[in-house]
Amino acid sequence: MEAVKTAILLTLMTLLMVWIGGIFGGSGGMLIALLIAGAMNFYAYFFSDKMVLSHYHAVEVDERSAPGLIAIVRRLAHKAGIPMPRVYIIPEPVPNAFATGRNPSHAAVAVTQGLLDLLNEEEIEAVLAHELSHVRHYDILISTIAATIAGAIAWIANIMQFGAFFGGGRDEDSPNPIVMIILSIVMPIAAGIIQMAVSRSREFEADAGAARLTGHPEWLESALIKLENYNRQGILPEATPETAHMFIVNPFTGKDISFANLFRTHPTTEQRIERLEEIRREMASEAR
Repeated sequence: MEAVKTAILLTLMTLLMVWIGGIFGGSGGMLIALLIAGAMNFYAYFFSDKMVLSHYHAVEVDERSAPGLIAIVRRLAHKAGIPMPRVYIIPEPVPNAFATGRNPSHAAVAVTQGLLDLLNEEEIEAVLAHELSHVRHYDILISTIAATIAGAIAWIANIMQFGAFFGGGRDEDSPNPIVMIILSIVMPIAAGIIQMAVSRSREFEADAGAARLTGHPEWLESALIKLENYNRQGILPEATPETAHMFIVNPFTGKDISFANLFRTHPTTEQRIERLEEIRREMASEAR
């Protein structure tokens, strides 16, 4: 059901982009918007992992440079039945982690140095299990495509807003400038809501996958509490709204803006722990 819901949400986002193109440029605009969506999805599929790893200055590690980390990832990858991903460390003190890559055969996991310093080995294993669950279920590709289309919609909306102020509605075929301004505000919000729905549901599924993979939901609960508390003190340097959905906790947690909470890329830590507690009770019942 999660896969079906995600497919529907991504389809809605693409149709939203095409609809905006139609309003802005008629049938030709619809075609252009569809081509843009296709081109951006192609780029996201093949190159987004390299781009995001480079953006956060991630450094690839191996058995010689990070033997303990590599051992945990290899053990979890074997249990998850996926190929060994590439492993990176981001030289930042703010603790966080993400996974990227178009499929399990082309995946990478990255953790900040701050995460390795803050968490104990069991908590690190739980975080990595969460990220490998994303990899196993192709979540990174789905959420990256959603973010790419949302970004394109925002870009088109900015053009619409610019056109409304500088020439929109001057001839009969042009959209009404007031309508263009309203759409330029409403459409990115709608795209953002769709993106959030994709991201939040995937976070719950990855938490559940981590709990099953490690057999210890409480490890992830403890890690989430520590990460949430630390990230309230500051923002991960160079974090961007376009990549916020990739991290295990929102890197903008420290920006306590009530309106922004309406557009959270992650469920609240309280919600996630509540779900993990339910899983722990289920696992205890299954063991009896």
